[in-house]
Amino acid sequence: MNGLIQDLRYAMRQLRKNREFSCTVIIVLALGIAASLAMFGFVDAALIRPLPYNHASRLVAIDETYPTSPSSSSSHSDVSYLDFLDWKARNKAFSSMDAYALNGGFTLSAAEGAQQVTGARVSAGFFHTLGVIPTLGRDFFPGEDVAGGPRPVILSYRVWQNRFGRRKEALGQTITINGTQRSIVGVLPREFHFAPAGAADFWITLNAGDPCERDRGCHNLGVIGCLQDGSSLAAAQATMQSVAQQLQIEYPDSNRDETAAVVPLTQAITGDVRPILLILLGGALLLFLIAAMNSASLLLARSSSRRREIAVRGALGASTIRLIGLFTIEGLVIVIFSNSLGLILADWALLALPSLIPADIMGSMPYLQGLGLNWHDVAFAVAVFAVGAMSFAGVPIFLISPSHLHDGLAEASRGSSGINWHRAGRKLVMIELALATVLLVAAGLLDKSLYRLLNVDIGIQPDRLATLQVTLPRSRYSKDEQIVAVQREIVRRITGLPGVESVGVANALPVSSGWGSTWFEISERADHREHNEAFNRQVSSDYFGALQARLIEGRYFRYAEDASSPPVVIINQTLAKQYFSGQAPVGRQISYYDEPELPMQVVGVVSDIQESPLDTAKRPAIYVPFNQHPTPDFGVIIRASRGEKELAHPAATVIHNLDPGIATSDETTMRTVVNDSPTAYLHRASAWLVGGFAGLSLVLGVVGLYGVVAYSVTQRTREIGIRMALGAQRSSIYRLILQEAGGLAAIGVILGIVCALGSGKLMGKLLFGVKPWDGSTLTLVAGGLLASALLACYVPARRAAKVDPIVALRYE
Repeated sequence: MNGLIQDLRYAMRQLRKNREFSCTVIIVLALGIAASLAMFGFVDAALIRPLPYNHASRLVAIDETYPTSPSSSSSHSDVSYLDFLDWKARNKAFSSMDAYALNGGFTLSAAEGAQQVTGARVSAGFFHTLGVIPTLGRDFFPGEDVAGGPRPVILSYRVWQNRFGRRKEALGQTITINGTQRSIVGVLPREFHFAPAGAADFWITLNAGDPCERDRGCHNLGVIGCLQDGSSLAAAQATMQSVAQQLQIEYPDSNRDETAAVVPLTQAITGDVRPILLILLGGALLLFLIAAMNSASLLLARSSSRRREIAVRGALGASTIRLIGLFTIEGLVIVIFSNSLGLILADWALLALPSLIPADIMGSMPYLQGLGLNWHDVAFAVAVFAVGAMSFAGVPIFLISPSHLHDGLAEASRGSSGINWHRAGRKLVMIELALATVLLVAAGLLDKSLYRLLNVDIGIQPDRLATLQVTLPRSRYSKDEQIVAVQREIVRRITGLPGVESVGVANALPVSSGWGSTWFEISERADHREHNEAFNRQVSSDYFGALQARLIEGRYFRYAEDASSPPVVIINQTLAKQYFSGQAPVGRQISYYDEPELPMQVVGVVSDIQESPLDTAKRPAIYVPFNQHPTPDFGVIIRASRGEKELAHPAATVIHNLDPGIATSDETTMRTVVNDSPTAYLHRASAWLVGGFAGLSLVLGVVGLYGVVAYSVTQRTREIGIRMALGAQRSSIYRLILQEAGGLAAIGVILGIVCALGSGKLMGKLLFGVKPWDGSTLTLVAGGLLASALLACYVPARRAAKVDPIVALRYE
């Protein structure tokens, strides 16, 4: 024990004596630890940590599926309300099954006017299935989700705290949501979240009040279930397929070819972010390896310079075990300091990074809220500590063998003392550069992918477009005629604002989340009963003009086309090519799958508009006149002659002056909608983070190469002096040093390119319009890294070329 304390004191003295070395190693290693630990914290929150529900491992998500149609590569679909009721009544594998709605906005009537709020509609047993008990009040009672039943509402903890001041008296109060008075019956726990519903603050029951929920062919629900004890996922899948086959027989029109798919709820919630988080964690771990190797290289260099000290200690009687213990403790002290600093930086990053995520995107990833170090992160840090401790403790061991001790005493000059370090350092630097190449290639691919994504052709001119969302109170606008009249008045008043060229209206704006699809059929082929899927949009007559979408054939909608006019429809170019190949679609008739008796005449074909996220392929779309299919929730898009950023707020003011009960939200521009869409944000965040890792790895790799070459020059001072004394020119010395550096860099880059090609395949899902083997990216990374390496080694080469032969020959 006395020897351990002695060694610890000696290690501290050595680190204080070599402050520059100590600080460099500790900071470099701490940065690598902090990056890997912070990324692990995100992965732990999203993919490892169990969901905050009772029996989380038994919770599943259930989708309806159908054979893949020509219009879609995905066969998954939301669930209709009537199918959900049949599933719930007939299932044998679940202890409970409940649903939540995926459509509809909430308008809260308050003293200061109507406000758009976040909320969700769920079946009465939804929270019971999740195993969530309100922290205040009660859950929904069975039967409160039937038509004509009570009107309860449950609050999120956040809205109870911010809007009601955490007062228990909030229970029993009445609030008005969507024009209906509802009584507050409960408050959810602070830690509760349900990602598919976003950051919902008001939870109400389904009540089968939505017209969609009275139609078996309308799919607008997500379904969750809790497996019975002893029931497996495979058994539940078989049960649901059996139920779906029964419904196919009973309802051949609406349920033809439909079946069901059962997946763990965790997979359904985190499916989109899983590959991104894993790639980021891989990048952070690569950065940690580079930092560890860089630090080990520095430690090895310092150990090599202490060979004579080691040899003298051995000659004076110190055993090999005693010497190993001495240097092991010194390495452990460095790792302890690095880990401590890395933990502090990682904790700060876990608290700071979520604040950089936009609120709407955080709503879909609530599991990232309240991030901080937990026992999972500490266990990961301990594993990182163990790796660092073993590698650092093992660095000086190969210098302490009896043969090395003898060589240390026999060495007479620096020219031969660093040979072993030089060889080991070269290998470490090559691995550093290879790993840096992998990260740089990944960053280059992601950056190029982001550029392609943000510049993809979305079929419209997004510049000079302002947008906002409008929600009409259903209590005052319950009839189609009322919705049409107020929509026309809103458009008329906004058109009168200065700087407005045109105004359009649609139930969903471009580059949205991709919701709002429908099944349709072509009238002369109606007997086929095909599942032809297309986006369904209700748009005003000026919508395409405001977007400046190109008319390919036919005409746009007319202002006068309303419910009294014959039904008409405009289709996009993709639908025309897939379903009317070689034929003129204008004049033909299509109908909704569940309304074959109401055919709509095709009057026009427009160019493809990006109705879904930016990274998805354009799909068929049908556009019907808003006046023939009105909806109380719609988006307004305004084409400005200039200054579109200043138009959204005046437009909202005009709407509130028309009716204070109309709620508006999301006042922004179309360019912002595109650039800040969830898809663009995830691509941008991954590109920035991997780019940051790659930048640090480049610096560490180049600095490591500089250290190897500079140390080599120092060790070869006598050799260089002899060369120059024998007539070598300075240019030849430059070539000698730069060839050594170039050779190391070239080998590292080649190894890195090979590894990058392999790892690029793992990034395939994150890339848009870019192949993992993109030649320009590989060439740019290789050329840039080689140039940076040679530039970094110019200083030691220049120093070597200036060596005075007389001084060099007298060296030592």
